[in-house]
Amino acid sequence: MNLTRWSARLPGTQRRGAVPAARGKAGDPTGPAAGTLAAAGPGGPDRQPQPPSVQTAPSGEPTVRGVLRLLPALIAVTYGPTHRVGFVNDAYTDVFGARDTGAPARDALPELDELGLLPLMDQVHRSGRPRTVKARKVTWTDSSAVTRPGYFTFTCTPVQPDDPDPERRGVLVFAADVTDQVQSAERLRESERRLHETAVTLQRSLLPQQLEQPDDLRVAATYQPGGTDAAVGGDWYDVITLGAGRTAVVIGDVMGRGVRAAAVMGQLRTAVRAYARLDLPPHEVIQLLDGLASEIDATQIATCVYAVHDPSEGRLSYASAGHPPILIRDPDGTVRRADEPTGPPLGTGGWVHTSGSIPLGPGCTAVLYTDGLIERRDQDIDEGVAALTRALAGATGAPQVICDRLMRALGVTSEHDDDVAVLVLQYPDHTGADAELFRNASLDLLGGVEAAPRARAFAAGVLASWRFSVELADLGVLAAGELVANSLQHGTPPMRLRLRRTDRRLVIEVTDGDDHLPRRRRAEPADEAGRGISIIATVASAWGSRRTPGGGKAVWCEFALPD
Repeated sequence: MNLTRWSARLPGTQRRGAVPAARGKAGDPTGPAAGTLAAAGPGGPDRQPQPPSVQTAPSGEPTVRGVLRLLPALIAVTYGPTHRVGFVNDAYTDVFGARDTGAPARDALPELDELGLLPLMDQVHRSGRPRTVKARKVTWTDSSAVTRPGYFTFTCTPVQPDDPDPERRGVLVFAADVTDQVQSAERLRESERRLHETAVTLQRSLLPQQLEQPDDLRVAATYQPGGTDAAVGGDWYDVITLGAGRTAVVIGDVMGRGVRAAAVMGQLRTAVRAYARLDLPPHEVIQLLDGLASEIDATQIATCVYAVHDPSEGRLSYASAGHPPILIRDPDGTVRRADEPTGPPLGTGGWVHTSGSIPLGPGCTAVLYTDGLIERRDQDIDEGVAALTRALAGATGAPQVICDRLMRALGVTSEHDDDVAVLVLQYPDHTGADAELFRNASLDLLGGVEAAPRARAFAAGVLASWRFSVELADLGVLAAGELVANSLQHGTPPMRLRLRRTDRRLVIEVTDGDDHLPRRRRAEPADEAGRGISIIATVASAWGSRRTPGGGKAVWCEFALPD
């Protein structure tokens, strides 16, 4: 084989007609040598491995040894079961120092033993098959006495593997310097780690830093970003107190990953809070979000479920846009699914969403979650929902405990390949002394001139029995009278007065059959009406109105209780 042209292009060499003699090493003879490694190995007359002599044969062609000596890779050749050293090239000695030939590698090449390569060389010698170990760390001192660390990939290749005499078989150790690649990979991993941390920080900053804690519900949530790459998803959740004891919860998942998904998620979450303040039915909120999602980014779609809990009704009203079903656990451990109604994901357009409801009474627990909790590559999503149902059936304790138990039961870890968000609501069953702080009372009003006095008398009796202060009771009676008077003047039957107290507030609400919502307006001095809502807004901590699902409206106000 003519290697003249190829060897003249080796790194560090110049183009020339013949390769000059190699640099002298300890034990190098000066006479000519054969052109193969085998010629100087155990197959020679004295069956001892011979070191290389010169780089050119008598014909002027470079020998294999001559070529190997000039290679920048580290090369050593051994023979026999004890791996007697037959050859090391200049690059090898530059790193590990001069090495004697003829001695076993365990003694002559101790660095191979330290790197754990001797067992590998034994396998190559026996099997005749090459083996490789990647990126072994090596530290050496260069010619300027500077200690240098580096990484080398070692490949052990059999020499004369078909020879029946084990003494003639050998192993060629080839070490390629991969320091730059390893350091680049480490820098890339560090960069990806920082990007991932930044993306997760961005994602978490868009989620609520602290969940609102309603009077009647105990709430907890958890979020687990998926994988270790920088492309976190667009999962989000929120809890919004609506007033009058009602609470809205939302959970959603923007399809895709990365900054764009997180940005869409942030806008949708902000929009949900704005729409929730309008106290709209769940399906109307979803309908508004559907149109907004198309305007934000027509290429992004998202699933979402929006639900409202009313403790007075003991129900959870909800609307879903392609999201996994809400699960409800009853006090006896039975788990129910809120499967219907549901519509396509947000951003698809052209669909009229509808609301549904499911009982959520005292002692019940509701779980809302994203598909990362139940979806697996190797199973149908219904199997994941079934697994979550079984896990929830046995999950008891505080909401945060249930979150953690469900994550463990579904096998979600830091290495999970998808983002996961879980939101748990508990409606506690108040008993004993705690039950004194949570009360309800209601009165149906038939209309007529006696309705307002009857409502004030009822409110006065209830507030007195709840042991409120005289000042707070008087304000409550005033507010009840104004709400009832407003309903008598502008509403239609049936009418109902409802009072509710919690450990933090008193709520007074009046419902009627007319769906016209009142608004606060400035009454002129000569006006005979128009001051009722202004009076309520002045004496109460908050007030509001909403349309009720069956038609009609509800107008409410609330008073904060002293600590």
